Amino acid sequence: MTTLRQSRRRLLASVAGIGLAAALPAPMLAAEPVRPRITKKIPKSGEPLATVGMGTWITFNVGSDQILRARRCEVLDSFFQLGGGMVDSSPMYGSSEEVIGYCMRALGRREPLFPATKVWTYGRERGVAQLNDSQDLWGVQKFDLLQVHNLQDWEVHLETLQAWKDNGRVRYIGVTTSHGRRHAELEDVMTKAPIDFVQLTYNVLDREAESRLLPVAAERGVAVIANRPYRRGSLFDRFQRHPLPPWAEEVDCHTWADFFLKYITSHPAVTCAIPATTQVKHMRENMGASYGRLPEVSQRNRMLRYIEDL
Repeated sequence: MTTLRQSRRRLLASVAGIGLAAALPAPMLAAEPVRPRITKKIPKSGEPLATVGMGTWITFNVGSDQILRARRCEVLDSFFQLGGGMVDSSPMYGSSEEVIGYCMRALGRREPLFPATKVWTYGRERGVAQLNDSQDLWGVQKFDLLQVHNLQDWEVHLETLQAWKDNGRVRYIGVTTSHGRRHAELEDVMTKAPIDFVQLTYNVLDREAESRLLPVAAERGVAVIANRPYRRGSLFDRFQRHPLPPWAEEVDCHTWADFFLKYITSHPAVTCAIPATTQVKHMRENMGASYGRLPEVSQRNRMLRYIEDL
């Protein structure tokens, strides 16, 4: 059987072969300014979680391509070295779970700091089989978070997830939605089901969740994961040609990534955001938003006014 050390040697060799070895983030870390790392408490437990996690939709769906896998390993390694916490995936994301597991083995890691995935099928038996498959693909002892993807057959799957939680097979459970869909149903689940997390779409332009979902989450003590924080990159396309406001440095916003992510994670009800990327340099920008200061209410309002005026 191939050892983890041999897998890591092959990874580094493949990285060097495509000219990316110098992009590994370790030497960059010495140049990072010393700033406080931002975490938020998971309401149901008080456990701190880094405010910037990592999504894997599309970005880690690279199949068996060895060059692309090596690059994803670099991205994941950079995430860990820069203090990343939650790694989020789903069976819906093609080969993403398999690639995550491959990268963790190649990097010599047993598991990510906060592994999170979902169940995305119909029926109890299919759900259990899918959850077991995910555990094998990731190679983790247990998940920190399991959620029902886009509320699919959520009543059936939440029973399974609750049983797994009771038996110590998962620490937290929840449900997800995206693209601003099914908010009324998500609110209903939050008020009725004993869940720990929800995942929903929230960013500086998509703010519908502020009206009901975020207040309900705060009231019920449910942690919130914000997906699509950049609108799949369209926020950069729209705003990056403009300069940041001079007062952005008051909250340690040095890039538009900082600006977008800190607007999200500074909301009192939001626990973390999960941007996705295929590049180490973008990962470093993403993780910059998990350090320094978060905007206060008046500063968030100022950020929003600036965006609306552009």
